[in-house]
Amino acid sequence: MAFVCPSWFSFILYNPIRKAFTDRSKVLDESCITRDSIVLEIGAGNGFFTEAIAERAKKVIAVELQQGMVRKLRKRVQRFGDAVEIVLQDIASADMPHDSADVCLLYYSFHEIAHQGEAAAIIARTVRQNGVLSIYEPSVEVNRKDMDATVSLFQSRGFSLEERHDNLFTRFARLRKQ
Repeated sequence: MAFVCPSWFSFILYNPIRKAFTDRSKVLDESCITRDSIVLEIGAGNGFFTEAIAERAKKVIAVELQQGMVRKLRKRVQRFGDAVEIVLQDIASADMPHDSADVCLLYYSFHEIAHQGEAAAIIARTVRQNGVLSIYEPSVEVNRKDMDATVSLFQSRGFSLEERHDNLFTRFARLRKQ
């Protein structure tokens, strides 16, 4: 685990500059999120993607391990009511219902998980057959070899790679559960 963004620094996660430079709609499209999707979002933080997902999907299960972030997240998504379920827990030890999500979105978060093997096992159990796993990682923190290792970790748990690309800021992989 390299660094978990502390809740007192969360303004950097949700600000006008990030909103201007991050095409959230494109991320949701690449992640195959539709109006009928139940989305497991790991590392929800203060809700930068949670609200965008909630506007598009049927339901969001937002997993976040920091109480300070969850306070901000609750405030941001309260207007969505039961369409957003917040889980205050580390995904590596969360008791998630099996086969309960159509899509799992990991946006700049998997590299921050201390127990990645355990987290991958829980994610694999939670995503339904034929469901999508969408992983975005910051290029500055996750090199190509590390991203390849992340993809391999999920492939060993029943996912197959559908798409992979890198750009200056982001490494992306979309996998599908077999």
